[in-house]
Amino acid sequence: MKALIAGAGIGGLTTALFLHQAGIEVELFERADDIRELGVGINMLPHAVKALAGLGLMPALDAEGVRTRELVYTNRFGQVIWQELRGIDAGYEVPQISIHRGRLLGLIHRAAVNRLGGDAISTASLVDAFEQSEGEVVAHFRRHDGSRGEAHGDLLIGADGIHSAVRAVLYPEEGPPIWNGTMLWRGATPWPVWRDGRTMAVAGGNFAKFVYYPIEPDREETRLTNWAVMANTGDSGTSPLRPGDWSRPGVIDDVLPFVRDRFQLDFVDPASIIQATDGFYEYPNCDRDPLPRWSFGRVTLLGDAAHPMYPVGSNGASQAILDAGCLAMHLAAEPTVEAALTRYDGERRPATSAIVLANRQGGPEAVIDMVEARAPHGFDDIDAVASREERKSVVRGYASLAGFSKPN
Repeated sequence: MKALIAGAGIGGLTTALFLHQAGIEVELFERADDIRELGVGINMLPHAVKALAGLGLMPALDAEGVRTRELVYTNRFGQVIWQELRGIDAGYEVPQISIHRGRLLGLIHRAAVNRLGGDAISTASLVDAFEQSEGEVVAHFRRHDGSRGEAHGDLLIGADGIHSAVRAVLYPEEGPPIWNGTMLWRGATPWPVWRDGRTMAVAGGNFAKFVYYPIEPDREETRLTNWAVMANTGDSGTSPLRPGDWSRPGVIDDVLPFVRDRFQLDFVDPASIIQATDGFYEYPNCDRDPLPRWSFGRVTLLGDAAHPMYPVGSNGASQAILDAGCLAMHLAAEPTVEAALTRYDGERRPATSAIVLANRQGGPEAVIDMVEARAPHGFDDIDAVASREERKSVVRGYASLAGFSKPN
């Protein structure tokens, strides 16, 4: 069996590793000129880390990332709304990992090259059409020099991101991603260690949220620290950016008004860490409506091509990794490709659709919004604003929905 994968990002490369582990031949096509270690920080939830550990990547994850110990939600004054242990410290079998996205992509890419061989990945190649028959699928791709090529396989997996060309063939009338009017600015810079150097914080409320966590293994005094600001600009509609602008440089005068004189946090001044960052990125907070179907015969979707979601709850890359493991499992177990893709669709699509819709309501961070709406100027007693059970139902309810309920 041979699988063709459009897209060599985290989802596509992880899928390649799972398929190779299952004895399936793989060929990948990536639209970018090369696989570059770009981006800022992301969180890998325990169920995704467990999947990567099953691929033998745990030592590399530990070498490149941080085992997050605790998550703290606060209002914009730094008053604690909710805090809980994470990963192994919370009783999971494996840790939660905070890591630079580029380094995560790099370690997965190196594993793929070592196991599949460098010839298995073609860069500067955009899969923009395909056709299938009873026995095979043919993927047509366009190289950056304008020439065209084709590849033959038993199935095609569209793992080519929120602007997926494979998805556009399957759903030609869908249009661009949907923007909710919220802009996200992200950066990373060396910063003094806070607490034990393994704590993640999300602060703010409905106007703007500030996210802060380390993404580099232990250092004595400073370590690479990720920050993000998510703020409602008051606009909405289709995405204001073209595909090539998706990670465009941020402008400091655009982001500072959302944090300056608004946050009073004892662990960091958001304006200071932003101003200390040499360069950061701007992203529109976009997703797409859940689809009624991913799999069509020998073709299916995976990761952001299947279920792009707002970046709350640490679920984007994690769910793509879960997709990859599920797809490989069904391809190894089912008698036909079509049956395997149907089973994969039936298992993963409903689960991720629910997360997409929950993230539109704020995901677990909705607990911050709830408290700010009731106590916009702070509080003396959090339990008088929202009971522990009410706050727990928001945070733990989302964890259950996303498939990483806290162990008993």
